[in-house]
Amino acid sequence: MLICANLNQPWNSPLPTLVLLQKCRTSNDVNQIHARLITTGFIRNRFLTTKIVLAFSPSPFTPLVDFARYVFFQHIAFRSPQQDQEDPFLWNAVIKSYSHGRDARRAFVVLCLMLENGVPFDKFSLSLVLKACSRLGLVKEGMQVHGLLRKLNFGSDLFLQNSLISLYVRCGFIGYARQLFDRMPMRDSVSYNSMIDGYVKMGMIDSARELFDFMPLEYKNLITWNSMISGYTQLENGMDLALGLFDKMPDKDLISWNSMINGFVKCRNMEDAQDLFDKMPRRDVVSWADMINGYAKTGKIDLARSLFNEMPERDVVVCNAMIAGYVQNGYCAEALEIFYHLQRDCHLQPDSTTLLIALSAIAQLGHIDKGLTLHRYLKRKKFSLGEKLGVGLIDMYSKCGSIKNAVLVFEGIEPKTVDHWNAMIGGLAIHGMGELAFKLLMDMERLSVEPDDITYIGVLNACGHAGLVKEGQICFDIMRRVHNMVPKLQHYGCMVDILGRAGQIDEARKFIEEMPIEANDVIWRSLLSACKNHDNIDVAEPAAKQLITLDSGNSSSYVLLSNMYASLGMWNAASRVRLMMKERNLKKIPGCSWIELEGTVHEFFVQDKSHPQVMEIYSLLDSFSASNSGVTPCMLLN
Repeated sequence: MLICANLNQPWNSPLPTLVLLQKCRTSNDVNQIHARLITTGFIRNRFLTTKIVLAFSPSPFTPLVDFARYVFFQHIAFRSPQQDQEDPFLWNAVIKSYSHGRDARRAFVVLCLMLENGVPFDKFSLSLVLKACSRLGLVKEGMQVHGLLRKLNFGSDLFLQNSLISLYVRCGFIGYARQLFDRMPMRDSVSYNSMIDGYVKMGMIDSARELFDFMPLEYKNLITWNSMISGYTQLENGMDLALGLFDKMPDKDLISWNSMINGFVKCRNMEDAQDLFDKMPRRDVVSWADMINGYAKTGKIDLARSLFNEMPERDVVVCNAMIAGYVQNGYCAEALEIFYHLQRDCHLQPDSTTLLIALSAIAQLGHIDKGLTLHRYLKRKKFSLGEKLGVGLIDMYSKCGSIKNAVLVFEGIEPKTVDHWNAMIGGLAIHGMGELAFKLLMDMERLSVEPDDITYIGVLNACGHAGLVKEGQICFDIMRRVHNMVPKLQHYGCMVDILGRAGQIDEARKFIEEMPIEANDVIWRSLLSACKNHDNIDVAEPAAKQLITLDSGNSSSYVLLSNMYASLGMWNAASRVRLMMKERNLKKIPGCSWIELEGTVHEFFVQDKSHPQVMEIYSLLDSFSASNSGVTPCMLLN
C-alpha cells in the first residue's frame, strides 16, 4: 500500500495516521505506518496510541490486531506513573482481543502480568479471562481465577458466577458447576439455562428436568424450553415428552420447530416430522435439510428429491444433504449430477463436505476420470488435503484402481494424521500389497505416529490378502503388547481370516475357541469359507452349524456348505442343504461385476440378459472360446 493522505489536516497531525491504518490489510502496510509513527514521533503521543489500541484490537484483520497489541505493550503498559489509579479499560481491550480471537490462552497470561505489576483489574477483566478458559477447556487456569475471585470478594458477583458456571459446564465438570449454582445467593435466567444446557449435553436429562421444574416461570425463556426439548429428543422414547413440552411452550422460534423435526427424523418417524414441517410458520435451510436427510435415511429418496426441488432457495448444506442421501442409497451417479449442477449453474461454491461426499460417490462408481478432474479442482481452488479431503482422495484413487496416484497423494501430505495412514494402508490392502501395508505400520512406529484400531484392521486385512501369516501375528502382538490395545471383534476376525486363507484351519478353529469374546456370524463365515477352499469337512460342518444358529436368514452360509459338499461328491448332503434353503424360503443373491468403458459403467449379474448389447457380448465371448479348446463355449440360456 502506498501511503497517501489527502486530508484537510497538517502532515504532523495524528488523524491521517488513523485513517490510513483503517485501510491496512497486510503486515507490509502496517509496517509503513509504524515507520511513519517513529519518524514523526507520534509513537510517543498517548492520545494516538490509546486510539490505536481501542480501534484496532478488535479488528478482523490479524496484522492490525498484532500492531495494536505491540503498541500497547511497548508504549502504554507498565509506563503509567500512577498505576494504582489506572483504569484497566485498555488492558481489557487487549485481553478481549485474545479471549475472542487467536491464541486465547494469552488472555490468562495478560491477567498474570497485571497481577505481577500491580495493575488494577475489574470484573470485566476476569470475565474475559474466564471466557478464554472456557473456549480452550483450561479448567486449571479457570480454577485459579475462581480462587482469586473468592480471595478478593468478587465471588458474589452474579455476572462472574455465571461465567464460572459456564466454564465448569463447558469443561465437563458439571458437579463443580452445580455446587457453585447451589451456593449462589442470587440466580437469573443465565444461571439456570447454563446448568440445564450442561445437563442436556452430558446426557443427564433427569437432572435437567428436575432443574427445569424448579426454575421460576418468569426466568424461563426460549433458550430454556429449547434446551429441554433438545434433551428429550436424545431419549430413546423421549419424543412424546418433547412433543408435550413443545405444545406447552408460550412462544416458539425456528430452533424449537427444527429441534422437534430433528428428533422425529432421528427416530425415523417421518410422518410426524412431515406433519410438523407442514405446520411451520416459517422454514429455514436447516428445516429442509433435516427433512431431506430423514427421507434419505429411510430409503425414500424420491420424496427427499421432491422436497429438494420444492425449495425456494438452497444453500450448500441442503445440497450436501441431498448428495449424501443419494450416495447412502446407492444412487452415486445422481449424487454427482447435483454436485456438477452446483458447480456449473448455481451461485453456490462446494465446501469440503460437498467434495468429500463427491469423492465417496466417485470411489463407489470407480470413475477414475471423474476422480482426476475433481483432484485438479481441489488443486485449483487450493483446498487443503491435511484433513478429511486428503483421506477421501487417497481412498478414491485406491478404490478406482490407481494405487500409484493414491501413494503420490499420501506422500505429498504433510503433516499426516493417523487417518491418512489408515487410508493408505486400506488402499494397499485392497490391492493385495500386504508387505507394503506392513512396512507402513513399521514406519508409523519409527515416526512415533500412534496407530488406532482402524490401523490394525487395515494391516491385518492386508496381511490376510497377501498370505502373510507371520506378519499378521506380529501386528496382532504389537497392538496388544506395545500399544496396550484391547482387540475388538474385527481384529479377531482378521486373524481368523489370515489363518484360514493360509490353510491353517485347525489353528483358526482353536483361535476362535480361545477368544475372550464370543465369535459372531462374520467370523464363523470366514472359517467356513476357508474350510471350503481347503476341503476341510471336519471343521466345516460344526462351523456351519454355529453360523446357521447365529444367522439363519443369510443364504450365503447354506450356499457355502452346499457347494463344499458338492465339490467333495457328497450329493445327498448337498441336496439336504438346498432343501433346507427351500423350506426356509432363502434364495442366493446373484454375483455382480461391472466394468467402465469410455466413461460408462456396465453392470452384469450371473446369466444376465438385461444389457442392451447382450447378443454382441455373448457372441464375442463365444468367438474367444472357440479358438481355445480348453474353454467351454458360453451359451445364451433360454
